[in-house]
Amino acid sequence: MELAQLTMFKVVADQGSIVRASEILHCVPSNITNRIKQLEQELGVQLFIRKGRGLIISPSGTLFLDYTNRILALCQEACRALDADAKPSGVLRVGAIESAATGRLPALLAKYRQQHPAVEMQFSTATWSQLLAEVVKHTLDGAVVAVNVEHPDVERSPIYREELVVIAASDSGVIHSPLDLQGRTWLMWPEGCPYRQSLQRWLTPHGLEVNITSIASYGTILGCVRAGEGVSLVPKGLFEQFKNIGGINGFSFADLAPVQNYFICNKHTGSHPAKDSFAALLGAEYHLA
Repeated sequence: MELAQLTMFKVVADQGSIVRASEILHCVPSNITNRIKQLEQELGVQLFIRKGRGLIISPSGTLFLDYTNRILALCQEACRALDADAKPSGVLRVGAIESAATGRLPALLAKYRQQHPAVEMQFSTATWSQLLAEVVKHTLDGAVVAVNVEHPDVERSPIYREELVVIAASDSGVIHSPLDLQGRTWLMWPEGCPYRQSLQRWLTPHGLEVNITSIASYGTILGCVRAGEGVSLVPKGLFEQFKNIGGINGFSFADLAPVQNYFICNKHTGSHPAKDSFAALLGAEYHLA
């Protein structure tokens, strides 16, 4: 089954005549007749009822015409989407680590939707390693991660440096230095989280033991900190989103190095206006910091 056959079938069905279809398609009637017969043989049904010199579409042909119209329309949409000068459209599948999804991206996603209403955004969150795997497999068009990933099929662009904040319950006192955190329980994402690694790099030189409880949810971490169950180290963007709920204080330290975040995508995707426009908006918003 070829697109040329489907086009011939559609025009014949619309015109009710092979002769008129041949004039529109600029080909000889015999060619159309042969291609329609080949299509009928492949489908195993009669698409037209031949009556004298005319044609009447069969019940099977009527059913197949609906699918033909959708197939041809989708092909046209695909061509428009791949046009370098076309406005972004189609489906855009983007992922992000939870801290970026919660702290940095909500306003940007809303802005992208306003700028490109023809794009159907599919957004998901996962760990950076899961996001990388999805980008490599082409099941995600791009993702925001906090790790400088290296993979032969992936390209990355720096977007922003995320400052880090120690958070604690409001009634737990002021934290002046890492020594004030001696004996505290840390509530952090599981092993592999770049912010957890930053915590360990920060506290180890001070000779402090790091007692960590793993929680794979920033919402749960913030709730537990507010309840006084421990302290945490979180991205500043996340803290800014939640500090107004009350019950949590944030503390910044000069020797807490920011963590670079990146937008990653597959090198072999080819033309993808929707993804390219999203990457451009990220760069404009965060000045490729």
